[in-house]
Amino acid sequence: MGSFASALTFSLVSTFVLTSPAQNLRQAADQDGLLVSTAVRPSQLTEPAYASTLAREFNMVEAEDAMKWWVLRPDAATYDFGQGDELVRFAQAHGMKVRGHCLVWGRSNPEWLTQGHFTALQLSRLLHEHIDRVMGHYAGQVFAWDVVNEALDENGNVRSSIWYDEPGIGFSGHGTEYIERVLRWAHEADPHALLFYNEAEGEGLNRKSDAIYAMVNDFKRRGVPIDGVGLQMHISLADADIPAIAADISTNIARLTALGVQVQITELDVSLPLDSSGLARAEDLSRQADVYRAIVRACLNSAGCTAIQTWGFTDKYSWIGSHSRGARGQALPFDRTYQPKAAYRAVLEEILAGRSTRH
Repeated sequence: MGSFASALTFSLVSTFVLTSPAQNLRQAADQDGLLVSTAVRPSQLTEPAYASTLAREFNMVEAEDAMKWWVLRPDAATYDFGQGDELVRFAQAHGMKVRGHCLVWGRSNPEWLTQGHFTALQLSRLLHEHIDRVMGHYAGQVFAWDVVNEALDENGNVRSSIWYDEPGIGFSGHGTEYIERVLRWAHEADPHALLFYNEAEGEGLNRKSDAIYAMVNDFKRRGVPIDGVGLQMHISLADADIPAIAADISTNIARLTALGVQVQITELDVSLPLDSSGLARAEDLSRQADVYRAIVRACLNSAGCTAIQTWGFTDKYSWIGSHSRGARGQALPFDRTYQPKAAYRAVLEEILAGRSTRH
């Protein structure tokens, strides 16, 4: 971002924050000791409405893509921290925490890495050096990291990936040992950062969440450095049984936090079916608000659930539309014009109502 654009954006943000209503998500969460967050692409910070809403409503941000391998490592010899640094500067200017995402994932890796025909030893050295360099660069600026992302399949087995067995970093066939090794490297790189395992479709009670629980239990018992579990929660309204969602998520959060780790909701969105004009039904928007409310309540039921993060915050910028080829969308708390939806009001009301139960 150029100096003039940065100054304009920050000026508009400050003006908006000073004139905003008395109660919003960030204010309610700050009073409750809760982190409310969203995933961000730094290129969108130049849009005044985007930047002002972000600064007003959230006390934490996470890089959607800017700290992934394919952005940070365009080639084997180069580190490009530009996008990540831009997000950190914005957060620091507005008193927001920064969450890092992600150091190890089987997807979104650059071609030079995936097609490099590295040996397990070479890959191990590459990954160790990457973790040292990235976490060292952001030490004291990024307080928590999704160290390993989506390493388990739907049955709770370790998923095939470049890091596990293609060719892997030396622990192929040894289950979660490669995850353990990565967590130990991350702790050495930044002993003050909180280290999370982040997973999709493990928020309720199923074979995957059972496997996550077993892994974390094993790690905690043996002193492997792990501070938390991230539950993604990409939810389709068509599959949403609201009472079951609330009960299963509450139970899962309770059993994980009983192990002595934090739980953070990391990638929440609730997608709706759209008609041929790209619109959702009013009744679906109402049910969407109920799902958001149930998830927030499940988090607030446990003092160990410390953050609620959506994957983006405005329907203007959401991965759901392209991923579903336009069949689903309107998944986030703000509409395309940055107006709060029923889902936003449900989240705010639940944080305000749940405040007394967390202390």
